[in-house]
Amino acid sequence: MEKKKVRFGIIGYGAIGPRHKEKIEAIAEAELVAVCDTEKQKLTSFNGNGVKVFQDYKEMLELKELDVVSICTPNYLHAEMTTLALKKGKHVLCEKPMALTSRECKLMVHTALRENKKLFIVKQNRYNPPVIVVKDLIEQKKIGKIFYIVANCFWNRNNGYYKDSTWKGKKKKDGGALFTQFSHFIDLILFFGGNVESVYTVANNFNHPEIEIEDTGTVTLRFNDGVIGTVNYTNNAYKKNMEGSITIFAEKGTIKIGGQYLNELEYQMIEDIEIKDLEISAKPNEYGTYQGTMSNHDKVYENVVDSLTNGGKVAVSGIEGMWTTEVIEAAYKSLERGEKVSM
Repeated sequence: MEKKKVRFGIIGYGAIGPRHKEKIEAIAEAELVAVCDTEKQKLTSFNGNGVKVFQDYKEMLELKELDVVSICTPNYLHAEMTTLALKKGKHVLCEKPMALTSRECKLMVHTALRENKKLFIVKQNRYNPPVIVVKDLIEQKKIGKIFYIVANCFWNRNNGYYKDSTWKGKKKKDGGALFTQFSHFIDLILFFGGNVESVYTVANNFNHPEIEIEDTGTVTLRFNDGVIGTVNYTNNAYKKNMEGSITIFAEKGTIKIGGQYLNELEYQMIEDIEIKDLEISAKPNEYGTYQGTMSNHDKVYENVVDSLTNGGKVAVSGIEGMWTTEVIEAAYKSLERGEKVSM
């Protein structure tokens, strides 16, 4: 007897939506049955191929033949759309950032629990081969006590990137650079370092007069066990993305995961260990005039399908997505108040 496929619908068919379509269609146990976007012209490629198209996501959520909804819309819509999809009996895969406030995140988590549905959060950089290896070293305590974790995120987003968007750079819809560009780095620094005790931020908008958010900043974190972390970030790297890296200084080793997209092991000096023969990372996501983070969405979808068909563990839960939002929320509170904020 043929195994029933997991049936997906995508809400939002802009920059990242087509990437989701591609990954769904590449999995034998998955099927794309519906797509929604408010701009009708984005959906013309689906004419005649059996995928139902909608301009109103609420209408799409009424489909009985829909198991999972992938939320690929602007940041400010994630919480509202996720919550309604869960209430309509659908599992949800939500793109980063999970939401713009911890209150919204809690509502999403509680709704999933109440409706007995699964909530998956996209954090595809966790699948980068260097990230997997370093996380394993930390969990096995092979590098000893961690002292200091540094994330450097030096990217380029030109004025056209914001000018051509109805939501990017707008405070209430975008949330800030830490949400839209750099939440993956916040996620990974928490993935490696654990729970955060306090946050202090300095930031400014130097080079993008058309936006309401910052384009450069530094966030200093103190973790519960005393580890210090910093996230140095900018969208002002000249002409193109320069670097995305995380360096860990620990008792028995120093490791730098680098490249432009956390896809290379740039430096290692570890007691009695040499990391060799790492799998080659996937290419970064392409968005025309700029590149984004690694395109490991195939692994994200494989996890969703495995969790729903075989009872596999949810790779990144709503709780983990909420932790990232809580830290970013605290970072912006610190910036607003000009003082350290306790978690």
